[in-house]
Amino acid sequence: MSSGLSHITFIVSDLDRMQAILESLLGAVCVYDSKNKQFSLSEERFFLVGEVWIATMLGDPLPSRTYNHVAFKIEEAEFDNCMARIKALGLDLLPPRPRVEGEGRSLYFHGPDNHLFELHTGTLAERLKSYAAITGSAP
Repeated sequence: MSSGLSHITFIVSDLDRMQAILESLLGAVCVYDSKNKQFSLSEERFFLVGEVWIATMLGDPLPSRTYNHVAFKIEEAEFDNCMARIKALGLDLLPPRPRVEGEGRSLYFHGPDNHLFELHTGTLAERLKSYAAITGSAP
C-alpha cells in the first residue's frame, strides 16, 4: 500500500528551460544537478515545490499532447500573476474550460516538451461540495 506521492519525473529536451519554468511559475528550488554524471537514464535535476519532489531528466519530448496533466495548487490572489508569467515564458496557454461554480479556477499550459500543467486555485473538498450542490447529494 502506498503512503503517498514520492516524486514526479518529466523527461525534457532542455534542462535549463524546464528549470526556468519550474522556478518562475512554481517557486521550485533546485536541490540537485547531476551535471555530466549519469546515475539514472540521463542527466537529471531535482527540485522541491513545497514538499513535492520534481525530477527532470534529459530526453526526447513527448510525441503528442494529451489531457494527462499535473496540477499544482496556487492561491486565488496569485492567479493573474501566474497567467502573466506563463505568457512571459512564451508557453502555450490553453483557453479556460467550463467550470462548476465554486470549484476554483485553473490555468492550463503546455511546456515545451508537450507536458500539460495546471495551476489550480481550488481544493478537492471545494470541488466535491460544488458537485454535491448541483446533484443535491452529500459529498
